[in-house]
Amino acid sequence: MEATINFGVWALLPLLLALITAFWTRSAIFSLFAGCLVGVMMMGYNPDEFMMGLDPAGGFVNLVAASLDGEFIRICVIIIFIGILFELFKRAGVLVAFANKVSKTGTSPKKVKFTTWMMGFFIVDDYFSPLMTGPIMRPLTDKARISREKLAFILDSTTASVCVLVPFMSWGAYIGGLIAKEGGPVNGAEEAITLFASSIPYNIYPMLLIFFTMLICLEIIPDYGFMRKAEKRARDEGKVLRDGAIPMVSDEGDDIFDQKFEKAYLFWDFGLPIFMVFGTVIITYFMFGSLMILEAFIMAVIYLGFSLYFKKYVKDFSDLTEIGIKGAKSVMSAIIITALAYCINTVTKGLGAAEFIMALSDGFMTPSLLVASTFFLTAVISFSTGTSWGAFALMIPFVLPIAYGFSGGVAHDPIVYKVIAAVVGGGIFGDHSSPVSDTSVLASVGAGSDHMDHVITQLPYALTVGAGTIALYLVI
Repeated sequence: MEATINFGVWALLPLLLALITAFWTRSAIFSLFAGCLVGVMMMGYNPDEFMMGLDPAGGFVNLVAASLDGEFIRICVIIIFIGILFELFKRAGVLVAFANKVSKTGTSPKKVKFTTWMMGFFIVDDYFSPLMTGPIMRPLTDKARISREKLAFILDSTTASVCVLVPFMSWGAYIGGLIAKEGGPVNGAEEAITLFASSIPYNIYPMLLIFFTMLICLEIIPDYGFMRKAEKRARDEGKVLRDGAIPMVSDEGDDIFDQKFEKAYLFWDFGLPIFMVFGTVIITYFMFGSLMILEAFIMAVIYLGFSLYFKKYVKDFSDLTEIGIKGAKSVMSAIIITALAYCINTVTKGLGAAEFIMALSDGFMTPSLLVASTFFLTAVISFSTGTSWGAFALMIPFVLPIAYGFSGGVAHDPIVYKVIAAVVGGGIFGDHSSPVSDTSVLASVGAGSDHMDHVITQLPYALTVGAGTIALYLVI
């Protein structure tokens, strides 16, 4: 949907309403719905009719339907199978067994947090990493009295941040394609990807964020802001979730550490399914150039389901079906929030919010501030729209020609590297901190955290690293 009129600053109203309402009510679903509804009304639709779906021409229901593309459906199915796999792990008793095994090497909060941080380097995918690391480490962090907000922060900080530092992943191919599309001194996609790889040493935000998160995990930097309150609650009261929180994954009141099992087969019912997931993702990437994450989780669920059936850990196929339904139900809030996040992204795009921000910043794009302002502008766009890839697509055509002008038409020049890195880092800031970002939602899913609690507690940390990034870009 494209804006038919120039909304100017009002294009930001739906998102600002959603953000303010979210921070006020701490209800991601209500706030996103309110933002979407206001956006629909601004775009000239009749919300009364479309809430009932009476008019087939457009409106709220149609806007939601138009927003939910194939990628959204794929993400939802992945989330559902993650929920099912976690329920199967619980039935098999392997999460308790794994936690007890790891606990022999030490279960201090510092060690558990650092282990969670380290796993982000072994699972290099912005969707896959939080969805796999979170369920594995959640029983350990709960036992160590680490808040779900802290777990979500660690997961969120080591997903996309790691991905953009590995040039041969899908992120590198996508950004390289955008660079190649601009042409200029770059000839072809191969040179464009090489140019992106050369910019990685200047990509300050993700590197600084990863280092900052490590220091937080090791407790070298003490918690502050809302996170400090959350950690004190978990440590002193044993409440990993605040009273009234709505976790993205429901535990339905059961404590898996209180469950008793005759025997848990860690290799067959935990190690092998995880190996199947990892192996499928890695092999399909190198064989077909794509990460078949959904297919990997489906294979693991099918294998583990039959394994538990033949071991008599489930009574019959009806019992197995009930486990699947329970797993799907546990992630329903995540799917609803993801749908509304996609919807409000469509609204902000249709109202021309990104174009307004770009036009507003055009006056201060001076050579001395180019890199820092590029990072700031991309961060604002990414935070506002909840998509780093969309911000990349908007900003690279905008700033790359300016960078070529400063470099005298030379592609491989420090100013070009810095501008590309600033675009990428700014996009990661939005991915990391925006409440409407799919990766932030997935971090909340993996941690089993209330989504708005996750956003509110990590935002001061993201702003700290973002401010440090701008300061460094101004002096290097």
